[in-house]
Formats: sequence, structure tokens, C-alpha cells
Amino acid sequence: MFSSFIETARNSPFRTPFTSARCDAAAPAVDPQPVEGRQIAAAAAPVANQQDSCEFGSNKYFALCGIGGILSCGTTHTFVVPLDLVKCRLQVDPAKYKNLVHGFKVTVAEEGARGLAKGWFPTLLGYSAQGLCKFGLYELFKVKYADIIGEENAYLYRTSLYLAASASAEFFADIALAPFEAAKVKIQTVPGFANNFREAVPKMLKDEGINAFYKGLVPLWMRQIPYTMMKFACFERTVELLYKYVVPKPRADCSKGEQLVVTFAAGYIAGVFCAVVSHPADVVVSKLNQTKGASAVSVAKSLGFSGMWNGLTPRIIMIGTLTALQWFIYDGVKVAFGIPRPPPPEMPASLKAKQH
Repeated sequence: MFSSFIETARNSPFRTPFTSARCDAAAPAVDPQPVEGRQIAAAAAPVANQQDSCEFGSNKYFALCGIGGILSCGTTHTFVVPLDLVKCRLQVDPAKYKNLVHGFKVTVAEEGARGLAKGWFPTLLGYSAQGLCKFGLYELFKVKYADIIGEENAYLYRTSLYLAASASAEFFADIALAPFEAAKVKIQTVPGFANNFREAVPKMLKDEGINAFYKGLVPLWMRQIPYTMMKFACFERTVELLYKYVVPKPRADCSKGEQLVVTFAAGYIAGVFCAVVSHPADVVVSKLNQTKGASAVSVAKSLGFSGMWNGLTPRIIMIGTLTALQWFIYDGVKVAFGIPRPPPPEMPASLKAKQH
């Protein structure tokens, strides 16, 4: 796996200002052929000499995609815990934490640098579970829905296909995430409640029972489902547009490093839109998990419209970076594990025949 990442870095056109791009010129040019009935793909086209480790659409394929989701979501969300902690505190106590920089200063002054890492363990567990379901089930639903509507409709309505598959996947992913997200927010936003996950769980059970872990599920769906729909659909279409209008050569002719650069760029663009679309629900989730006995409706009323946009700037920075890194890692895992990466969507021959 790591040798594949090293090779990818070596081939990257951005490793020094004097490096020329290398696009596997030694390999014979072979036009990638789409798998019959499989026109929709999330990642880049396969290189001609790539040896796939499994069959596209097989159970092993979906399982490996789920592992890619664990690695991409669990690691990235844990990496930005300090930013997430300050973002949550800005949302629930804007009087004390006036802005992003001030929030960091107050947190470090009161709790030391270690205080910025509060909630890292439930974050790692929760978003690893979410990543498994989000990416693994997205690939599953995308294939199954494409089979149901047929090859021609899968191409013509591919954006709707991306939206439906991602929404379905996120529905189940949030059920896995909710308990860990609730504990994380309690640890980060309620002073003196708990210092870690092990302390938080029994206290939450004692105070509110099992409802403490799932009372934020509905607003979590409201936050995450639009976010994920935008994340996948915007990414898929942005990749298409970048290769069509920006990258000066076909995707199949690019090295793995060049493909991953495009993946990162498309991921960041998608992330900015994700943050804006899902932010009001994110504020409600933070405030709801902080306040004992509150409901989503009562929290929304108390915040008002302007209050539901607290902490938007740090969240745009956090989600943009997260989304870009997640797609980069996910695509990198596909390269490293030899997971099939079908070519970009192309008009089926049957549709071309109808146009003539």
C-alpha cells in the first residue's frame, strides 16, 4: 500500500517547480472500456497496466470501498478536532468565544494545549463508522440504482443518481455516527461534564438514558444528508468538468499523481458548498447536544435565523479541507489496494444511435 503512495508522490507534477509531468508514456495507449451496465464511477479512470484486486460491483469491491471510507473519514475528522472544538464552542456560546482566533486563545488559556484535543476518541470512532457506511453504501446504492433504472437513464440522470445513492448511504451512516457525535459535543461544550469518552458515556446514560445518544439523530440527518448529497454529486460533476475544460489531456492519459491532484481540487470545491448547505442544522445539533432536555424545534427558535449561522467561517475552512482530504485519501486507497476505478460516464451506444 505505502509503495503505491510513494510511487504516486514520485509521479506528481507538483513535487518540484522543475519537474515535468509523466503520464506513463512507456505503457501502450489503450482506451479504457467501461464495464457493461456500469457507466457511473466516482473515481478516476484506470491506468492501462493497473491490476484490479477485485471485480467491480462485487462484495469484495464494496468492502474495500468501506475500508477506504474508514481511513478517509476517521483520520481527517480526528485531525481537525481542535478546529471542530472551537467551532462548536462558537456555536453554543458566542458571547464567550467571539471569533475563531479568540476561541483558540480562550481554550488554551483555560485548559492548556491539551484542551484542544478534547473529544478526539469519539470523533475517531464515530467518523470511522460513518465513513464505512457513507462510502461503502454509496458505491453499493449507486450500482444498484443504476441497474434498476437502466443504462441510458443512469447516464442521462446521473446527477439524480448520485444524489439518491448518497442520501440513502448517509441515512444509515448517521445512525452509526449519532451516539459518538452526542458524546463528543458534550465533552467539548459542557464545562466540567467529562474529560473523555469513558467518563461521558455513563453520565449521559444516568442523566437521560439511551435517548441522550440519539436525540440529535433527526437534526443530524438534516445536517448530514444535504451535506453528503452535495459532497458526492458536486464532486462527481466537478471532476467531469475539470477533465473536460481544465485538464489539457484525457484522464486516462494522466499519471496517478495528476489524477489525485484533480481529485483534491474537486473535493475542496465540493466541500465549500457542503459547509454552507448544512451549516444551520450543524448549529442546531451542537446546541441540542449541549442542552439537557431540549428539542430541535425549541433550539432553532431560540437561535433565530442569524444565530444558525454562527461559526460559518471556521466550518467552511474545516469542511473544505476535510472534503478535499477525504476524496484524496479515498482515491489514494483505491490506487493502493487496486480497487477498480471505471472510466468517466460516457453516453451509451444505444443513446448515440437514437441521436442519429
